[in-house]
Amino acid sequence: MTQIKQAPAIGQELGAAVALLKYTDLPPAVVDTVKLFVLDTLGVIGGAARAPGMQAMLEAIGAWETEGKATLLLNGRRVSPVSAALANGAAAHSLDFDDQHDQARIHAFCVILPAVLAAVEAEGEVSGERLLTSVAVGVEVFCRLGLACYNSLGKGWHPTTALGTISAAAAVAKVFDLDAGQTLHAMALAFVQLSGTTQFIADGALAKRTGPGFAARSGVQAAQLARYGITGPHRYLDGKSGLFTLYERGEVKPELLTAGFGSRWHLLELSMKPYPCCRCTHTVIQLALDFRACGLKARDIESGVIELGQVNRQIVGSRFDRHHANPVVHAQFNAAYAFATALDDGFVDIASFTPERIRRDAVAWAACLTCTDGADIPPTAVPPARVTLTLKDGRSVTRERWKMKGAPDEPMTTEEVFAKFRSCLRWGFDTDDAALAALESNVMQLEHQQDAAGLIRSFIACQSKGEA
Repeated sequence: MTQIKQAPAIGQELGAAVALLKYTDLPPAVVDTVKLFVLDTLGVIGGAARAPGMQAMLEAIGAWETEGKATLLLNGRRVSPVSAALANGAAAHSLDFDDQHDQARIHAFCVILPAVLAAVEAEGEVSGERLLTSVAVGVEVFCRLGLACYNSLGKGWHPTTALGTISAAAAVAKVFDLDAGQTLHAMALAFVQLSGTTQFIADGALAKRTGPGFAARSGVQAAQLARYGITGPHRYLDGKSGLFTLYERGEVKPELLTAGFGSRWHLLELSMKPYPCCRCTHTVIQLALDFRACGLKARDIESGVIELGQVNRQIVGSRFDRHHANPVVHAQFNAAYAFATALDDGFVDIASFTPERIRRDAVAWAACLTCTDGADIPPTAVPPARVTLTLKDGRSVTRERWKMKGAPDEPMTTEEVFAKFRSCLRWGFDTDDAALAALESNVMQLEHQQDAAGLIRSFIACQSKGEA
């Protein structure tokens, strides 16, 4: 009797595709994009040196750790790779200034880069090519998971934290040069650790920034366990209690995970953030700057309505409360505050999300702005926004935008990316020009580096002018 061969689980297909991909498979555009986002992420990590919660994070880890194999980027201390991934991932997300794939609703590099850097240090003598390949693969898996699980955020999951665990494991598997079977088990073991909730956004908790750190930590741990023979559930994606059914309730497009893997690069669709706050507010900021350019002042406004897609509104649509117990996270995820501070100042930067700026009298009027679902805006759409203001003289004015700065169809220039990088490190460490130039050169020449850990040494050198 002829036996029918059972089709492999999709997780096995994905693991095999991850294991097969090599540096020579990366198109030049992918290599260039990864380097720019590595630079951006290192800048954002440096800017986090003064962010609320980060000093406490470093102290909490330091209280338990002895000398380890990996580096806490914000103070140079050596700790275990899993602890380094946790702290550095949290730092990369603490300003909400990190990249996003707008359609997939995930922040990629804040999870993948810290996981890879921790693994690189643990492994020793990893080339720049291998680092770039590992980051590219992890980010690509992450983008594809977010696209396949297209309404994860709408269900209350934080896709960056949840899907990041699996993606980080894929990236670290590449650092460790695991075979297809080991890579499958690394990603499956990461799934076993999967968690992530948007409740920390609703409650304005500092846990928001630890989520990517948890994902990076879990990915590093999973790959190390798989390397030593620990197995995970091979149907972690499509099994009865796998990701697609248990977490996503069947709302998935599984074909997006493997179709064209290695030839079709979704990471090229990543957006870079021009503003240090939730991406859902960025079009609102641009609209505020448009109104300001036309001469509108806060004192002219009686009330206003901000229209967003339903998911965006659920994330950033609460009424602004300048006396919120956790003002920084509250403001980072508040469309009304984003609009008010942009209109009042004419810009939005890291200082816009410090407690004293959030609680100032000049932006208290943001409480008169309400958010609603735009009837013609698709529920899961990220870029669109419309603002209608009722003025004190009785007039009503409306502006709308359907594109968002930093996205592939309206990208930041290379000059703007470098300017953001430098401003972040100067904010965090008061870094001098020579140290900035050295780190920039290291990143942009990564493919020629024999020891990618030199990147970390260059980053630590940027702290000589300031304190973490």
